[in-house]
Amino acid sequence: MQETETELMLKGYGLTTAEFFYRMPDYRNVLNSLTWQCYDTAPDFPKLFEYIDFWGREIDGPLHSVRFTHRKLLSAGCWRRVVGELSVEGEKHRLRWLQ
Repeated sequence: MQETETELMLKGYGLTTAEFFYRMPDYRNVLNSLTWQCYDTAPDFPKLFEYIDFWGREIDGPLHSVRFTHRKLLSAGCWRRVVGELSVEGEKHRLRWLQ
């Protein structure tokens, strides 16, 4: 069974976003780009490098360059218990804290 995004984030995964620049197979002077996202772990980035290896084996357009960023969205220390209720009725918004 595949883990949910929240479970991955609690295990230390963060969102990795990469922009791949590659040459068109038939037009080598043309650069194209692809944006890719995956939950991965820093600093080794195994999923990112697995995808780069896949690209080299399976895709005709050779890579020119890859730019990436990584953001750890949450960790176990970021959780805190907040109990409240937000009512949205027409144009009135009311927040009520529950005990």
